[in-house]
Amino acid sequence: MKYNLIFLLIFLFSCVPNQYQPIKKSTYSSKGFAYIFNQEDFESKIIKKKLDNNNFQIAHNRLKPGTLIKIINLKTKDEIVLRNSKRFEYPDFYKIIITEPVAKKLKLDYKIPLVEIIEVKKNKSFVAKKTKIFKEEEKIHSNAPVETVTINNISKNSSTIAGERKVKFFIIIADFYSKESAFLLKKRITKELTNFNNKKLFIKKKTDKISLLSGPYTTINLMKNDYIQLKNFGFEELDLSINE
Repeated sequence: MKYNLIFLLIFLFSCVPNQYQPIKKSTYSSKGFAYIFNQEDFESKIIKKKLDNNNFQIAHNRLKPGTLIKIINLKTKDEIVLRNSKRFEYPDFYKIIITEPVAKKLKLDYKIPLVEIIEVKKNKSFVAKKTKIFKEEEKIHSNAPVETVTINNISKNSSTIAGERKVKFFIIIADFYSKESAFLLKKRITKELTNFNNKKLFIKKKTDKISLLSGPYTTINLMKNDYIQLKNFGFEELDLSINE
């Protein structure tokens, strides 16, 4: 009888799904801020490794060197595909490190360098089409002066740009197939993350998914604080969006 009860309990628990399991991405993709490399941050050891600011180079903390990565400027939709130059750790708030020529090519706003990065799976037709472009871009020497920016500049500058509406930022915590799953996660965060302002949490229904978001934030610093709290809570990957 005792063994029958044990087997019954195992069966019941094995049938209970993870009720707030988020939608998994088939390939790596993320939205957030790009960290524009500068020599001063390397010398002060904010950045552990050096990139060449005369060339098109990028670094990611998860994708291995040689991985093809598409970087999209979420404001202008300009994009570029490059091979990941290096893999090393950098401030977790940022999604990727890019050199100044890459930022210039993407026409990034240095105050709000919001990008989407997508891992590009290799295939013969893609490689044949892009090989020449990769070689040219990796060897380009930028003679034109470009604006330098530090991590402090990115975090302290105002998010309002002259001639544009006030920018609002959002943290995309997770995407789900059902509203009930999003609600369960929202309830858990509210209960367990006591220092978090739960009034910022809300659920938004899109065409093919339900998203749990936090916001809006009018400054990068305010969003950065909540982002760090959520990361410390246990979320491996958080996306960011603008004017959601």
